[in-house]
Amino acid sequence: MDGERIFSKWLRSRGGVIAACLAFAGLLAASFYLYRLPLLAVLYPSGLCTALGLLLLALDYARTARQHEAYLRLHAPAAARQSALPPPGTVEEADAAAVITRLRQELTNAEDAAQRRYDNMVEYYTLWAHQIKTPLAAMRLTLSGEDSPAARTLGVELARTERYVDMVMTYLRLDGAKGDYVFRETAVDPLVREAVKRFSGEFIAKHLKVEIVESGIVAVTDAKWLSFVLEQLLSNALKYTHTGGVRIWSPEPGKLSIGDSGIGIAPEDLPRIFERGYTGGSGRTDAHSSGIGLYLCRRVCGLLGVGLTATSAVGVGTTVTLDFTQRRPRIE
Repeated sequence: MDGERIFSKWLRSRGGVIAACLAFAGLLAASFYLYRLPLLAVLYPSGLCTALGLLLLALDYARTARQHEAYLRLHAPAAARQSALPPPGTVEEADAAAVITRLRQELTNAEDAAQRRYDNMVEYYTLWAHQIKTPLAAMRLTLSGEDSPAARTLGVELARTERYVDMVMTYLRLDGAKGDYVFRETAVDPLVREAVKRFSGEFIAKHLKVEIVESGIVAVTDAKWLSFVLEQLLSNALKYTHTGGVRIWSPEPGKLSIGDSGIGIAPEDLPRIFERGYTGGSGRTDAHSSGIGLYLCRRVCGLLGVGLTATSAVGVGTTVTLDFTQRRPRIE
């Protein structure tokens, strides 16, 4: 089918030349006829010209087909930037090749400049994150000797600040973190308990209960990145829950659900909660909502090979489910 399409396009592109040749042949035949020349004198040169013309057309079609195949191979992104263009056969093709070469170089220069800017930004924020941890650690050390309502409140806010710093680093490292994953068989329940422990101050401050039902899930995953996802989901649950609490359980083998009794998510917002920067109606009630947390969870889960879905009802609560039964990453 592709060969027929190429031949059809080639025939249309050469239609003018073929029509002109046929017109010249007709004029030649008419001239011979008007001068009453012998028929063989007409047929012999006409046959030679036809054979030569068909040969030239066949060679031209073969060259066109080879160039088409070469350009098809350039459709791959890497090949389009690195592979050599097919040798031009006409002045127009040579001009087009020169333009493509120049555009290639401009694209390469622009990408190199963008990569340098990105690397500089990551370097700056990485340095900032490491520097900000020093005063945060000092504040935590200072608060460790205090046991008052104000100290507990400051401890909760300090933990939230530390999570925001971790979120910044995760956001910056996502695109270049493919080599930062270590997949091993990991028990999920200890990660859940550790994540809940980090939020113990907020559960106490908001008088919320937490129920953990052992799931027994053992998944091939990266413990560090999965812990980040669990903490983000718990952070969201706590942010929008004012009464009741949070329940963590396994609704079916290989799946882990985190449900809350919070304000819930409107049906029109639910399909978009994993989009970057989308806050929806619930987010607009919280001035501190950025719409980044669930987006990062979706990105990380995609890299871990873990499914991520959410159900919700306004005024009832939200349940987010992690599905570990999807494709399994290779153990490294």
